[in-house]
Amino acid sequence: MAQASQAIIGDSEFDRDTALTRRSDGVYDIDLSAGWTIISAVNGGYLLAVLGRALADALPHPHPFTISAHYLTASQPGPAVVRTDVVRTGRTLSTGQASLFQYDEQGAEVERIRVLASYGDLDSLPDDVRTTATPPAIPPMAQCFGPEDGPAPVDGSSAIADRLMLKLDPATLGWALGQPSGKGEMRAWFGLADGRDMDPLSLLLAVDALPPTAFELGIKGWVPTVELTVHVRRRPAPGPVRVSITTRNLAGGFLEEDAEIWDAEDRLVAQSRQLARVRLA
Repeated sequence: MAQASQAIIGDSEFDRDTALTRRSDGVYDIDLSAGWTIISAVNGGYLLAVLGRALADALPHPHPFTISAHYLTASQPGPAVVRTDVVRTGRTLSTGQASLFQYDEQGAEVERIRVLASYGDLDSLPDDVRTTATPPAIPPMAQCFGPEDGPAPVDGSSAIADRLMLKLDPATLGWALGQPSGKGEMRAWFGLADGRDMDPLSLLLAVDALPPTAFELGIKGWVPTVELTVHVRRRPAPGPVRVSITTRNLAGGFLEEDAEIWDAEDRLVAQSRQLARVRLA
């Protein structure tokens, strides 16, 4: 998606498509955009950003520190309502929960996703860092590949691919060539296609926007998220981020994905773990 100029935080497609209208205290309306779908279902990271934005309005602190989501039923583009509840407020952290509902053919509400989150102020945290974590070894962006580099759209991708700047590490692209590595790894440079810089809210999208690690395990098809927990550690520096996702164990038709996001200053800015379901042949 070519853009004449770089979008800014607060004035981009991502911001417009996660914007909610407050109906009453703690209750918000939104029209879920079809632009963030994979095949026909709304992407889980986009949904998490929608709920994260609602909680940022409902709670006294601005940034998600930890947010855990259970995906109950698949969300579809169209009208939805988000209901939030303030669980506790404190000096440095506040905790809330939120649920997103849509309507079935009879007009009854169906809960799609429920989250519990703690919020704080990332800008108030001390600079002290003691870590053994290291940034992922991803080749320069010019040596990586996106959906637009293939002769046909990447299998399983959809409208969301047009809204992302995604450049995948060739070492994790065996599945696209019919030669999956079996390692359960996916790495990529990540950003938004309109050039908007990353912020704490868009990190919630980034942890769930790469192709599933199941592809590199030789498994095709939809890999729906059951539960996803994200820890936001720092406000990211301007520019693309690097996302590294690994799966160590697939058993009983479920796998975990552990993600790390590193910014342009080699800082670990977000971590996540999700449980996902796979459909084995």
